[in-house]
Amino acid sequence: MSEERVTTLADRIDRLFQVVRRPNGEQHSHEEVARACRESTGESFSAAYLWQLRTGRRDNPTKRHLEALAAFFQVPAAYFFDDEQGRVIAEELELLAALRKSAVRDLALRAVTLSEEGLGTVTDIVEAIGRREAMRKRGD
Repeated sequence: MSEERVTTLADRIDRLFQVVRRPNGEQHSHEEVARACRESTGESFSAAYLWQLRTGRRDNPTKRHLEALAAFFQVPAAYFFDDEQGRVIAEELELLAALRKSAVRDLALRAVTLSEEGLGTVTDIVEAIGRREAMRKRGD
């Protein structure tokens, strides 16, 4: 989703489910999240309602519901209310998702010890490979 924009409420909620996971790597269930939101707000919040928000079938939750979702997923509530902050937080979520891949994590850990010059070289190599793969996908 790095090239795509997370713009709708449904996109933003779905991205949280995709990226912020249980310690064992599994996604949180709608029921688990809805229960936590009910407990934190004291308001009605069902798994079906959350699914409707996540899939775009409903798109007008209360501010308290969105704040409860933000609290559950441990992101600032601004993720839902402020487009600029939402974009920044979405980028951070992309990084979190990338680091879940062991090859990316291993490369990042190895790069920590490199000099600025070494990091620049690694960046150049990664960008060149990215351009080459993009050209292959386009059929150039």
